[in-house]
Amino acid sequence: MDSVDIFNELSELVTVRINSCSEVEHPNSWIERRQYKDYDLWCIQEGQVEIRIQDEVHIASEGDLILLSPKVAYSATTPSDSCIFIFTHFDVSLGDHLSILDNFQLAGILKNELVKEERRLFLDAYDQYKLQMAMSQMRLKGALTILIAKIMEHYGRCHYRGEFIQNASEQKLTKYLDKLQPVFDFAHEHLHQTLTVGELATIAGMSEKYFISYFKQALGVTPGRYIYQLKMNRARDLLYSKQYSVQEIASMLGYPDPYSFSKAFKKYYQVPPSKFVW
Repeated sequence: MDSVDIFNELSELVTVRINSCSEVEHPNSWIERRQYKDYDLWCIQEGQVEIRIQDEVHIASEGDLILLSPKVAYSATTPSDSCIFIFTHFDVSLGDHLSILDNFQLAGILKNELVKEERRLFLDAYDQYKLQMAMSQMRLKGALTILIAKIMEHYGRCHYRGEFIQNASEQKLTKYLDKLQPVFDFAHEHLHQTLTVGELATIAGMSEKYFISYFKQALGVTPGRYIYQLKMNRARDLLYSKQYSVQEIASMLGYPDPYSFSKAFKKYYQVPPSKFVW
């Protein structure tokens, strides 16, 4: 399992928050030197933007996206007569982890062909947002979520790596998720068993107490919540397949009996498994 799959497995716990979104036009005399506290996404509409990270210079053209992270101090200018872009300040959290994206090297320039369709959806949503149409804020948030998901997909498939790195000391990304990779793999392969936190801690080579703290810091959720989420995701898929009885699914997910499984399922989905699929 790739580490970015965490976002898919725990999608119900992922929160995307837009702090501001607007369009701006800059003349050729424009120079900006900043380091933001949140993530910033620029959709280049016209002209070019030159981004300088220390001694490295990067050029984004019309159709490209620029993704800036809180870790990156930059200077920006336009090498053309002027430039127009839409900027979006946003945060992404997973559970209690407010800086989950810092685990990935995302800040950089994304060429239009990588996210062409997702970019179009976002710009359509922005046009509605700009006109203050009904439900336009939800559409904008949804379109941004789709765009971020596409970027993460490209990252997971090694089709994209952000080139904005502040300095050598920050090139070492957070290793929390890498350290937990054996735990993720084991959990996926043994969902048919009753998994204990102590067992997972042993796989990670940590004491149980330290493992719980480490896991929560890495993902923003406890190991128990993570396992519960995996089992409920798998239960949902098995029920949708309509190939197995509730008793069979309970056994396939390591529950001692159908009652225990049904109780856990109802707690999560607010409906018993027998009535989940009509």
